Amino acid sequence: MSSASARTTDVGTVAPPRTNVVVSVLAMAGIVVALMQTLVIPLIPELPRLLNATTADASWVITATLLSAAVATPTIGRLGDMYGKRRMLLVSLALLVTGSVIGALSNSLAPMIVGRVLQGLAAGVIPLGISIMRDELPAERLGSATAMMSASLGVGGALGLPTAALLAEYTDWHVLFWASAVLGATAAGLVFALVPESRIRTGGRFDLVGAIGLSTALICLLLGVSKGADWGWTSGLTTTMFAVTAVVLAAWGWWELRTRQPLVDLRTTMRRQVLLTNLASAVFGFSMFAMSLVMPQLLQLPTATGYGLGQPMMTVGLVMAPSGLVMMAMAPVSARISRLSGPRTTLMVGAVVVAAGYGLSMVLMSAIWQLMLISSIIGAGIGIAYGAMPALVMSAVPVSETAAANSLNTLMRSIGTSLSSAVAGVVLAQLTITLGSTAVPSQNGFRVVMAIGAGAALAAAVIAAFLPRRRPSVPSSVATEKAAPAELAS
Repeated sequence: MSSASARTTDVGTVAPPRTNVVVSVLAMAGIVVALMQTLVIPLIPELPRLLNATTADASWVITATLLSAAVATPTIGRLGDMYGKRRMLLVSLALLVTGSVIGALSNSLAPMIVGRVLQGLAAGVIPLGISIMRDELPAERLGSATAMMSASLGVGGALGLPTAALLAEYTDWHVLFWASAVLGATAAGLVFALVPESRIRTGGRFDLVGAIGLSTALICLLLGVSKGADWGWTSGLTTTMFAVTAVVLAAWGWWELRTRQPLVDLRTTMRRQVLLTNLASAVFGFSMFAMSLVMPQLLQLPTATGYGLGQPMMTVGLVMAPSGLVMMAMAPVSARISRLSGPRTTLMVGAVVVAAGYGLSMVLMSAIWQLMLISSIIGAGIGIAYGAMPALVMSAVPVSETAAANSLNTLMRSIGTSLSSAVAGVVLAQLTITLGSTAVPSQNGFRVVMAIGAGAALAAAVIAAFLPRRRPSVPSSVATEKAAPAELAS
């Protein structure tokens, strides 16, 4: 008898102690990956000096992780459906540890970029974790567990910033990467020991052509978006990136519709519920980034501007940390709303709360407590909405495609966030004041970005309103899987 089956009840559901352990371990893994993504934020101003590189070259430390995460998310999700979600989760964490060790040993740009690429390849941990939960948890725990796993990205980001700032200020900066390696290894060990492997797999042959095509399109799109301001939005290089994206995406779509075992099942993806959920996720991801971009700048700008608060990076992290805790606290609230009214309503409620937070921020941005309140309100909305997205996706796709579908949804959020960064950057570059000899974003510029964030959140709520009204079918499908695992195993 396997360890997983030894811990099940007579009706085939996971016993509560095992359930709590699985949820805790997977949420920890998600938080560790999110911590990795915020790892270098306190180092950004110092990266050129630390790595003996130009400012433009040092920016690739950030860009490399963005690109590798975009490539890895859909690919790892599909491989998880085919060969085992726990297996690919362990592979992702191994890549995170390897990348962290390389970063910890780096003193120049090239190895640091290699390390950050490997760290970015771990981005599939959260959608894989959600998919494992669908396979392994009892129906009554699935909603709150997936909400917590979804929120782990925000939790890790919020808690990681003050931690990274503290370590960067009082220790050697390499300690940040050693800490990431230790946390990643710990998470991998716990997953290996305590998380069972799902027997639900698609098998078949991996769509290598589809993976190359989608990866090429995503790299070109995100390069154009992230580097457009440096290269010039109308420059030949930027427009070429966008043109290649369009051509490759068209060819990729043609291939995916004709191959027997596609990387992304576009016919399933075009179902109303999946399509609208992914669209809402992209718009919501666009909305989310305004807080992460505006608040640190407001806190750090000198008081001579009349609206900056002149605070160090440590204070920035402490101000934004409560939003991560609020996200986690909202996980059971999100699950309860979904249970009573369906995840469609949950997504709408979360989006409206985020919009309200941004609206309030346009008049409350003159004190630390005000920004802490705003970030907590927005964090509450994100926590509520995040829990609804996996439920909407999983109730509309076959159980054998759960990891791929969740990965695509996560990717859509990431693309929305990347686009938001570019738009906000353009706005803040245009609306400036002069402080001494330096141009800095004006208060009106910050307000415009916040207004855009509020508008995007409301747009996500409107999109969600067109989702089907029916309640999710996840619990019944999970019950079927538990009752007849042999029929679903490959």
